[in-house]
Amino acid sequence: MASIIQPPNNGSINETAQQYYAGSQEFRGDGLETTFTTTFDTDLIFYTSDPTKTDYTLNNFKIYTSTTGGPGSWSEYTSAYTVSGNTINFTPSGAPANGLFIVVQLKILTGGKYGNTQQEKAYGETVENNYGSYKYIKLNDVVNNFLVGYVGKDKLIPDVKRTDVIFHAKRGLQEFSYDTLKSIKSAELTIPPNLTLVLPQDYVNYVRCSWIDDLGVKHIIYPTDNITISPYYTQIQDDGGIPTQDQFGNDIEGTSVTQDRWHRADDNLVNGQLTPNDVNNGIDPDWYGYGYGWGLGTGYGWGQRYGLEPSAANMNGWFNINERQNKLSFSSNLNGNMVVFEYISDGLAYDLDTRVPKMAEDAMYAYIIYSIISTRINQPEYIVMRLKKEKSAKLRNAKIRLSNIKLDEIVQVMRNKSKWIKS
Repeated sequence: MASIIQPPNNGSINETAQQYYAGSQEFRGDGLETTFTTTFDTDLIFYTSDPTKTDYTLNNFKIYTSTTGGPGSWSEYTSAYTVSGNTINFTPSGAPANGLFIVVQLKILTGGKYGNTQQEKAYGETVENNYGSYKYIKLNDVVNNFLVGYVGKDKLIPDVKRTDVIFHAKRGLQEFSYDTLKSIKSAELTIPPNLTLVLPQDYVNYVRCSWIDDLGVKHIIYPTDNITISPYYTQIQDDGGIPTQDQFGNDIEGTSVTQDRWHRADDNLVNGQLTPNDVNNGIDPDWYGYGYGWGLGTGYGWGQRYGLEPSAANMNGWFNINERQNKLSFSSNLNGNMVVFEYISDGLAYDLDTRVPKMAEDAMYAYIIYSIISTRINQPEYIVMRLKKEKSAKLRNAKIRLSNIKLDEIVQVMRNKSKWIKS
């Protein structure tokens, strides 16, 4: 049997293979020791040891014990314990018995191998969130490293408050997230009958939206652009067209008629893909409105009419962002479809636990240095300009590194461009 490769001493990898892949760490009781410290890269999150309380589900781990350590012998530890940092203290219940097998299981999508029932399983995504984490460095570590490497006697920055470094580090991460880091998040959602979805909590800007077919293939949904709009104000008017007010003098607003019409619209009248049913319902196949419906759904002549509006030539549906309600609004043909919404956050949703790609770490230090020096009085202009140039150069290097250009992928694209289309 192959042995598990342990991380090298004094290396950058601190977790064992069992800790990284399975999210578990084992201990043995001796009847005396009451504290056990985990060495995961992931910090333990602890609310209560009482499984009957709601907060118990907020823990990102579970503890199991066994007298033999064999398969099927493990049971969830439900006696009282406390957690300080990453140290588990069994003092409230007494030291674990001599020879008792103890395992700390971080929550994982599979539930882990120790629980015997569905309730005992440690279901969650804590382990998966740690996968691939080696390519990142926590923002808190960036701050600590900066204070060690760039602040002190005989260094460029003799003295600076930690709070100032944190501020500039957060601002740097925020700016990098928009066009450098490209940290794209995605949410898998199903469109309800009202054809609207709430924007994600940490949303800043969208990348793309796609609906997913039965094969798992994505089909890009394009924004409505010039087709329709979600009005910000929807004042109710009197017979003279004047907006009406309530008893407090504020405009009375109703629901958007534009959006309501769009949600009820037959998309075939917009994209021109008329079907025989449309014709049977009285729509002229040569109708020259929005449709240009010749072909009757057969695909004949699709995209060949002179003057076809590209924004309307779309069978995948449309979406737009309702800025007033902060919701995504979809066209009627997407009702019930599963969509994946890809978006950009500013990277600051989870404070100092936020991760920075290591390929951009040097650029982050350069940004912080320039931001601190440039905001101080009586700084020589040549130093400020030099730091500005260094910041720009390292940011450019980070963009190149993170562009993730692969030669094989470029070759594949070029080969595709050179194909002959034979009749």
